[in-house]
Amino acid sequence: MTAFITKKHLPRRTFLRGVGVTLALPLLDSMVPAQTPLAKTAAAAKSRFCGIYVPHGATMDKWTPAQEGALELSESLKPLVKVSDQVTVVTNLAHPLAAGVGSDAGADHARSAAVFLSGAHPEKGSVHAGVTMDQVLAEHIGQDTPLPSIELSIEEVGVNCGVGYGCAYFNTISWRTPTLPLPMENSPQLVFERLFGDGMNAAQRLARKQSDRSILDLVSDKVTRLQGTLDPSDRVRLSEYLDDIREIERRIKRAEDQAKNEVDIPEAPVGTPEAFEDHLKLMYDLQVLAYRAEITRISTLMYARDTSSATYPASGVREGFHPASHHSNIRSRMDTFALINRYHVQTLAYFLEKLRATPDGEGNLLDHSVVLYGSSMSNGNQHDHDPLPILVAGGGAGKLKGGRHIVEPAHTPMSNLMLALLNKLGVERETFGDSTKKLDI
Repeated sequence: MTAFITKKHLPRRTFLRGVGVTLALPLLDSMVPAQTPLAKTAAAAKSRFCGIYVPHGATMDKWTPAQEGALELSESLKPLVKVSDQVTVVTNLAHPLAAGVGSDAGADHARSAAVFLSGAHPEKGSVHAGVTMDQVLAEHIGQDTPLPSIELSIEEVGVNCGVGYGCAYFNTISWRTPTLPLPMENSPQLVFERLFGDGMNAAQRLARKQSDRSILDLVSDKVTRLQGTLDPSDRVRLSEYLDDIREIERRIKRAEDQAKNEVDIPEAPVGTPEAFEDHLKLMYDLQVLAYRAEITRISTLMYARDTSSATYPASGVREGFHPASHHSNIRSRMDTFALINRYHVQTLAYFLEKLRATPDGEGNLLDHSVVLYGSSMSNGNQHDHDPLPILVAGGGAGKLKGGRHIVEPAHTPMSNLMLALLNKLGVERETFGDSTKKLDI
């Protein structure tokens, strides 16, 4: 006699396989043994982590909430209103090592990205920083997923890196070891193929592209058989998941066709949307799919490289990102830069709202995620690294509460926050980076 009554039970790690395609499934009721509490099964909530980097700082008086305690969204943060109950703003954090130490000191952009998730000193004249918290998490909670982590960016790799600095400091926020920076991928098409497969070799990939078929077509017979075994609620959930995949494929194909038609404007790579917002939404949607199917639980994303002159017309500002940050502390120009900050937060809201709308076990993906968003710079005009614009979103599988504005003592290392988040996500450590103690969050 068994200890519990079973349904038709699927393993949590169930895949549909076709030629060159391995499609992971989202969490379904059929993966949970009947009359067994979810927390005691393999389908129990798993934490996800996303670290998001935005260079050039912020107009801090427009970013910082007016008072400590219950969160009242500031002007720059108002786009987060629908998810504010799961957002915590932490004020007075600092990244002093972004300015260097001793004879290596200097306020500039070069170290900002490398220090964001490491709290380490990126050395001038070499490529040496520190292990980043995403890679600590990938080692501890990412080893039972197909991809321990994914690293994403919006801009392509750049070679304008500052005198005496390795370009790795500008091009990634993820470091597996102090001397091993991880490349960031900015092509949604390549990210999609990495997540779901697109042929085992070049010939298969070319044949698939020429046939203009969806990867779902390659597993359609297996989907049909599986749906015939599922309860109605699982059939709906699986259909929604497959619809999301097909919609992302459609958007990638549309971007690819647009790039082919615009032969006189070759800047946009094939399969990458021209508009920043469209590109970013695709990257966010791909992360949601990856989390939902547990292809990975760990991701990082760079909105831009430091000193980027990207423009964001949808923000209402035509000036380039980096030039706009050099506002000379003139009030009108600081207010203009704040419009870019608010626009970036608006795009973050898209991601957080989509996580909240995606079921995951006894809750949703935002309930089970930790999203760390911000910059290693404060006032971009002065190139200072204190105080930083930083927020944390998500419930951390029940270990975090939101709707708060936490004000720390001046010059508190951001590593104190990262240490606290590592512990919340199941990595017990006494120190991280340049931490002095674990922040109470």
